Amino acid sequence: MLYGKSFFLVGIGGSGMLPLAMILAGRGATVAGSDRSLDQASLPAKFDALRAAGIALFPQDGSGIVSADQIVVASAAIEPTVADIVAAEAVGAKRMGRAELLAILFNAAPLSIGVAGTSGKSTVTGMIGYVLHALGRDPTVMNGAVMKDFVALDRPFASALVGQGDAFVSEVDESDGSIAYYRAQVAVLNNVSLDHKTLAELRDLFGGFADRAGHVVINVGDGEAAALAAAVPAAKRTTFAVEGKADLVARALVLDPFASRFELVADGQVHAVRLAVPGRHNVANALAAIGAVVAAGVPIADAVAAIAGFSGLKRRFEWVGTARGVSVIDDFGHNPDKIAATIATLRTQPGRLLLFFQPHGYGPLKVMRRELVTMFARELHGDDLLVLPDPVYRGGTVTREVTSADIVGDLTVQGAPARHIPDRAAAAAHLVAQARDGDRIVVMGARDDTLSELAAQMLGMLGRIGQAVRPE
Repeated sequence: MLYGKSFFLVGIGGSGMLPLAMILAGRGATVAGSDRSLDQASLPAKFDALRAAGIALFPQDGSGIVSADQIVVASAAIEPTVADIVAAEAVGAKRMGRAELLAILFNAAPLSIGVAGTSGKSTVTGMIGYVLHALGRDPTVMNGAVMKDFVALDRPFASALVGQGDAFVSEVDESDGSIAYYRAQVAVLNNVSLDHKTLAELRDLFGGFADRAGHVVINVGDGEAAALAAAVPAAKRTTFAVEGKADLVARALVLDPFASRFELVADGQVHAVRLAVPGRHNVANALAAIGAVVAAGVPIADAVAAIAGFSGLKRRFEWVGTARGVSVIDDFGHNPDKIAATIATLRTQPGRLLLFFQPHGYGPLKVMRRELVTMFARELHGDDLLVLPDPVYRGGTVTREVTSADIVGDLTVQGAPARHIPDRAAAAAHLVAQARDGDRIVVMGARDDTLSELAAQMLGMLGRIGQAVRPE
């Protein structure tokens, strides 16, 4: 079994690599790795946590790869010119993709539960993992986000859970096509919308994922997912919808600022569900999670009771703090559906929205241009403000066909309140300077863990401004 091997993970601090490293190490493998952020002395706490787990860290200069016995693992974002990849070729070390390795571990599990969809994967994965853990099933969980319920002093970056039970719960990624590797016994399909690929490509990838699964839990409240559900035999599927027709239906929603309640109708029975996370989208996420654990043998009443304790994920509508009457929220929103869901949640309460959106790459920006502009033009009100810095860039070759300036230009033509400020720090400072009592500042974007630090810095800036203007 692979758990007895020696692995070297290139880019070990990434959101997909770190939990994989923790699972490998927790199951007895020898694990080492490198990361650009480590070389740049960025996010030191993350790398301290890896060292504490017994994982050796090296500069990304090839020095950590010295034996053909090592298995060198890299994501699709790592270019062949990176020194570690060159060193792996030189010593004859076996190469594996991150998703390829994860899929091997996942497919070998006695009970594999895979969560797919353009939006909500991490939250649904966290919910399933939490419910199974709370009910004593001791699952292994692979998540792309930190699960707040499992954070501890010795586990500050709890995006993985290493259990001894039969369940292996993982989100599966469509952005690089690697979803094709996974054979889930229980598959969840949350939704299908634009992010990294065209809709035609997504239909093929998600449809194949459902075809290979033993049982499919699918959101028929989403048009594209509902179309895929029609091709799944009725005996093999559980459907869910918010205020629609399905096997699991949420009705009578009560959406509070940081929580929600609803009635779950299933098999003619009505269950009162309480969630410690807000928003209509999280009601849909909860239906997905309940459907998955029920398919895994959990009584529905137990699932409903357990999910009430789930407190959410880092960077998923996470309240950072309030200063001068201005609340700062850190959020992972980075595609049209995710951002619209966050805005919809915010609109349940009064207050102006000051949105800081850092696009997560030039490629996704090109794919999503029209949909992003349409969404922002629809969702922004006249007194809101959207500020875009330049997209996150981690090095390597990239085509900058569509930029943040192009998005703002399109929005300006439509009269939407948006500004492009290329430098991230300057963009953040400008947004803070506009804030007034009752506003909500939301920091949004993906593939950049330092956005949480930026949100905290913006809260601090608000506090300092408040101190500067407060009368004696």
